[in-house]
Amino acid sequence: MIKIKEELLVTIKVTMMEGHMLIKKMMKMNQFNDKIKYHTLESGLGIGYARRIEQLQSLVERPNQNVIGTKWVFCNKQDEHGVVTRNKARLVAQGFTQVEGLDFGETYALVARLESIQILISFAMHHNFKLYQMDVKSAFLNGTIQELVYVEQPSGFEDPKNPHHVYKLHKALYGLKQAPRAWYECLNDFLLKNGFEIGKADSTLFTRKLNNDLFVCQIYVDDILFGSTNKAFCDEFSKIMTKRFEISMMGELKFFL
Repeated sequence: MIKIKEELLVTIKVTMMEGHMLIKKMMKMNQFNDKIKYHTLESGLGIGYARRIEQLQSLVERPNQNVIGTKWVFCNKQDEHGVVTRNKARLVAQGFTQVEGLDFGETYALVARLESIQILISFAMHHNFKLYQMDVKSAFLNGTIQELVYVEQPSGFEDPKNPHHVYKLHKALYGLKQAPRAWYECLNDFLLKNGFEIGKADSTLFTRKLNNDLFVCQIYVDDILFGSTNKAFCDEFSKIMTKRFEISMMGELKFFL
């Protein structure tokens, strides 16, 4: 079987259409025996994403303090074969314009080391249980920020009645320096409240024990690896996570990063 490698050459035009943010994108390039085929693609951000962003912020008059710029960032998610499986569009804050002490305070966020991931995989193999993976969609948007932060309206999506107003953020936005920390604290609090224990040597590792059965879960930003000697633990974990967060991908671990 011949594998097809896909690349996306992006030329982007963003428009509003029936309540959806529609991104008219790119040419899809299939590399197959040195032949290249081009296909026009359209990818919608969707009304759900638009509403999610609206819930994070309030439109207010421009304050007499720093206002952070925003922009759209587009990227591709690939599988283990390098084939593009999903096109992602994300509204981000231009965090490089943030003022320390005003727009952000502490920014340090725990991220699992790759060695920790390798140890988890080896542990699962030794105890003969499967590992699963889930991806929390728009994870950083769940984090609560403590600072008073204002951002510009996204280009092309300005409110026609208040084009010079800005957004006051209620929750974190991708690009903010404190966003990773806010997301980790949100997930950490959620797992602890649901009976999971944080690792003593690794604060991105969470466990739960019942009799002779063990559940383990490793956090790598918005990617979560988990497994158990008892499959029921995995089913329960999937259930509580999907009830609290929006999960965009879940299944047996076959490829990571």
